Amino acid sequence: MTTTNELTQEMQAAKQYVDHVFEIVKKRNPGENEFHQAVQEIFESLTPVFAKYPKYIQHNILERMVEPERVISFRVPWTDDNGNVQVNRGFRVQFSSAIGPYKGGLRFHPSVNASIIKFLGFEQIFKNSLTGQPIGGGKGGSDFDPKGKSDNEVMRFTQSFMTELYRHIGPDVDVPAGDIGVGAREIGYMFGQYKRLRGSYEAGVLTGKGIAYGGSLARTEATGFGTVYFVDEMLRDKGKTFNGRTVVVSGSGNVSIYAIQKATELGATVVACSDSGGYIYDENGIDIATVKQLKEVERKRISEYVNFHPTATYTEGCAGIWSIPCKIALPCATQNEIDAESAQLLVNNGVKAVGEGANMPSTLEAIDIFLKNGVLFAPAKAANAGGVAVSALEMAQNSARVPWTFEEVDAKLHGIMKNIYKQSKEAAAEFGYEDNLVVGANIAGFVKVADAMISQGVV
Repeated sequence: MTTTNELTQEMQAAKQYVDHVFEIVKKRNPGENEFHQAVQEIFESLTPVFAKYPKYIQHNILERMVEPERVISFRVPWTDDNGNVQVNRGFRVQFSSAIGPYKGGLRFHPSVNASIIKFLGFEQIFKNSLTGQPIGGGKGGSDFDPKGKSDNEVMRFTQSFMTELYRHIGPDVDVPAGDIGVGAREIGYMFGQYKRLRGSYEAGVLTGKGIAYGGSLARTEATGFGTVYFVDEMLRDKGKTFNGRTVVVSGSGNVSIYAIQKATELGATVVACSDSGGYIYDENGIDIATVKQLKEVERKRISEYVNFHPTATYTEGCAGIWSIPCKIALPCATQNEIDAESAQLLVNNGVKAVGEGANMPSTLEAIDIFLKNGVLFAPAKAANAGGVAVSALEMAQNSARVPWTFEEVDAKLHGIMKNIYKQSKEAAAEFGYEDNLVVGANIAGFVKVADAMISQGVV
């Protein structure tokens, strides 16, 4: 029989191990604040796992897991429409192949640097594990900004980007997809360049492709739909639903649009969304058709919405969106968009649930405020895993050369999100953190990858 003193000693040993590895991470990766934040959030959840299962310490799993298997950085020269040569920097971080080929999106945004790509890649290990699909963790991108660029400029940039990246990817090696700034247009140009360079048609090398050349139905909707499916499962477990609730969704890109659509279908009233310039508020409920026309077809700013709906209002700046009273908040824009102040505003205004559609949109301080105030909190690596889950389903369709219907893919997505919730809830309960899905998702994602690493030896 294990004594209280022995358990305390095991927890102390586990904490010492976790703290030691975190110090190594900070020393090896100076100034990479986003990466440090992602690592710290996960590490804080894993101490009880190491106390209960010391084999993970014996195999030094944590130090192995936080070091990417491969980091690729490269120059991307391209010519703009005025004939001037421009230079950007490209990245691909191949973090973990323990349970499958590297899988993760490409982000094109001026903020992209090594720290952001590493934080995204590290999170992707656990997110991909939670889906139950055989895919490892990776991420990539560039500090190139597609906003304001012509189609020809985007094409020249993406072709140059792929001319280097193609050496490091493949259907059974590394399968990129889209992320912020990378949609169907960018994926199409990159796939065409990859095909030209390889001299073969390897449909499974990229996901998020057009339907005409190997894409999957429901992939566009997957991350937004999946976030709402996860939050709906979380709500139902507590006897609540979306029906009749006021919802605020940040962002107005792919994830946001389809989160708005699905929440509305479930009976909610979504009253606000945003882009990098500011946010709109429509007390009658956001008209999703207008948002789709502005953002998906015309590529215009969300401020244009008020021209079609004069009772709506537009406010410059994004942070104020969290001052709007709501029962459910879905941050779907970018990392660290909800800080402690915004979290407290949401709590003061009666928020009951938060579902992260973006990657790491809440700071550690914000998460702490939500949990301490009893807010149901769906962490990103669980709640927004729908996109990569359907990317894996796209890979399966490419391998079988058999397309599935929208309804088939959507049903599989719904089942995957329900299972992720179940895994996260059960893992949290097993280690004494009832209803803490942050801890539950981290542990459930970690254990699968860690066990695979042990089984494969020191690699």
